[in-house]
Amino acid sequence: MTNGTNITIIIADDHPLFRDGVRQALSSDGGLLIVGVASDGKHALQLISELAPDIAVLDMNMPGMTGLQVLKELKKSGSRTEVLFLTMFDDEEILNEAMDLGVRGYILKESVSSDIVNAVRSVHEGRHYLSPVLTDKILKRAEKKDSFRTAHPRLSTLSEQERRILKLIAESKTSKEIAEELFLSQKTIDNYRFKISEKLGLSGSYSLLKFALENRTKL
Repeated sequence: MTNGTNITIIIADDHPLFRDGVRQALSSDGGLLIVGVASDGKHALQLISELAPDIAVLDMNMPGMTGLQVLKELKKSGSRTEVLFLTMFDDEEILNEAMDLGVRGYILKESVSSDIVNAVRSVHEGRHYLSPVLTDKILKRAEKKDSFRTAHPRLSTLSEQERRILKLIAESKTSKEIAEELFLSQKTIDNYRFKISEKLGLSGSYSLLKFALENRTKL
């Protein structure tokens, strides 16, 4: 919903003072237009669906729906709104999940005032932006993934759909839940699970789940 040359933005955070601070920081740039503000995840999702902003600046931890849950719903709907996450914590597992879901921007709240405008513009231009303190974690993440793939060469034999299902298994989702998310039958998902196990050389009813859970952040 780009308005002329303006980048349209929705802000969602459940803390009024912080939300106003983000709004004020973004409003300092004449090329950024705030079109909606929400105090919880469900309202944020509603506003994004209705207004289709260029960027959604979302708090990672909100009542109703977390930022990650909002993002997953946006992915399901095919929304073109880019997401920029705000968080109090530099939790590596959450960062990994956000990056795997295609998030381009991830900012620690402590550095919002100095980062937010550059972050929004970078994400809008298709570039990634992370608070500088997170750079080291991203580098370590890449190193861990490379090392993991070297140790498990059979992962390269999985199709894109099989890798997607493996990641959903790593989220402790059942075949029924995965089937509903991917609009497939439960039987089809069970067949995929069998094929994935076969390709990875795993045997036993719980071996695939165990493998996925143990390696969740590296898949």
